[in-house]
Amino acid sequence: MATFSIGTSQFLLDGEPFRLLSGAMHYFRVPPAYWGDRMHKARLLGLNTLETYVAWNRHEPRPGEFDFAGILDLSAYLALAAEHGLWTLVRPGPYICSEWDLGGLPAWLLADPGMKLRCAHPTYLEAVDRFLDALVPVLVPHQVTRGGRLLAVQVENEYGSYGNDQTYLRHLADGLRRRGIDVPLFTSDGPSDEMLQYGTLPDIHKVANFGSGADGAFAKLREYQPDGPLMCGEYWLGWFDHWGEAHHQRPAADAAAALDGILAAGGSVNLYMYHGGTNFGFYNGANFHQGQYQPTITSYDDDAPLDEAGDPTPKYFAIREVIGRYAELPADPVPAPAPKMALGTVCLEQSVPLLASLSQLSTPVLRATPEPMENLGQSFGFIYYRTRVSGPRAAAPLLVRHLRDRALVWLDGQLLGTLERERPESGLSFAVPTGGATLELLVENMGRINYGPELLDRKGITEGVVLGQQYLYGWTLRSLPLDDLSGLEWSAGPPSAYPAFCRGQFTVPDEPHDTFLALPGWTKGVAWVNGFNLGRYWQRGPQRTLYVPAPLLRPGANELVLLELHGAEAPSVAFTDRPDLG
Repeated sequence: MATFSIGTSQFLLDGEPFRLLSGAMHYFRVPPAYWGDRMHKARLLGLNTLETYVAWNRHEPRPGEFDFAGILDLSAYLALAAEHGLWTLVRPGPYICSEWDLGGLPAWLLADPGMKLRCAHPTYLEAVDRFLDALVPVLVPHQVTRGGRLLAVQVENEYGSYGNDQTYLRHLADGLRRRGIDVPLFTSDGPSDEMLQYGTLPDIHKVANFGSGADGAFAKLREYQPDGPLMCGEYWLGWFDHWGEAHHQRPAADAAAALDGILAAGGSVNLYMYHGGTNFGFYNGANFHQGQYQPTITSYDDDAPLDEAGDPTPKYFAIREVIGRYAELPADPVPAPAPKMALGTVCLEQSVPLLASLSQLSTPVLRATPEPMENLGQSFGFIYYRTRVSGPRAAAPLLVRHLRDRALVWLDGQLLGTLERERPESGLSFAVPTGGATLELLVENMGRINYGPELLDRKGITEGVVLGQQYLYGWTLRSLPLDDLSGLEWSAGPPSAYPAFCRGQFTVPDEPHDTFLALPGWTKGVAWVNGFNLGRYWQRGPQRTLYVPAPLLRPGANELVLLELHGAEAPSVAFTDRPDLG
């Protein structure tokens, strides 16, 4: 049984100096069949440790219902890392940021109108405690103190970037200890005064997060922690993308040089990300910067050393060369990129309009006002609103107050246009004929904010709908999480109206390989392969293909379903052997 401790200047493993050479890889973003391959490549990179966040919202999708199976089998992930000779770090939050919906906090928290997040608010702490009661027993047996390889556990995450509630941090730290965590605890924050003053506790080891300038960052850390090992808890050697931006790429030589600065200063490091993976389904987060809402794309490639499909990139080899100056590298060769397959064009020969399928997908709920989806027990997907407006009325502007995040609007079945949260200036106006008209809105949750003061981000229509100067009341609501499409009634041919589901079959050879779904001519929507939600696509880019891992496929016939919101040039897609992230 090994020991791990924090010395006066270095980490100590079995009493000997130990430099943490860690990489971040989140189990919930990578198919379990690929965990071992990515871990093997971590060892070949020269890493000795693997780090992961814990996604609370995946593990407790509904209050009191926990899931630790399949892609959420954290215990299996930690055990497999140990088999590969890797030590581990776990960052259980409860908040993780990570460009993940609501920073990993479950959306059902927001059904409480008085909810306050990331502080010592009683109902929030009650939910946190229930989560830790379920999670910590999973972690305890993997600790180095119990014969495992889990070295340390983080308290919260970059809390100094959000708040200053030391009572909250103490509650978390003491709660971890009380439940059986006896390895060292640590916090991670940006290297600035306010972050290091409030993101940690006096008795907890501090690490700093940054992407360059190791000397300055470590000097600031030393002002608040005069001794103890230096560590960059998140070395940002790449970056994530928002829809509508250019794809972020950091030159390999620049990333390698900044890493060399960390290691030359004697620091330990955690590469964020070593391997990013994918924001499958609806789990992408969003940022809110300078008044603009910025949803994150489906891919979490993050310009990392291992790309989204797990292949080494030029950055991998540049980082490996730097690590080799400070640690002995394994003699085994780095594997070549795994084979990919191009399946060619696939025609989507069946369809059904979404609005014609509402009764197969949802149950109507009557409300006085158009409430947010969390009030209906819904976390992800879309939500539909319908009301009747009396007439005649002269043309007046339609205002959806606090739209979250994007709405298609119809009047008597005719599409009026699209409203977007990040483009509030694009308004709609209409007149109402004698006898009145039916107003319908389909609102898409594009991902909850995961960082900063706007974190409490309810979805749907969160305040009300105003026509002219009059609030509209008397609404029918329908939750559309789209987690079960089995009730759809398909027809042959292209859809008669959009939004619409489109379905086709494609054939996979006896030995499936990874592939990439290309959607030229399609506008915006969601894709499912064999019932698995791959995530969102959008003509806005930068991402142009969706990653389809081989474990989702089966030899022979496979099914592809798209929900297209606006329309397509042709009812066909292509599966290609290379990604296009813009």
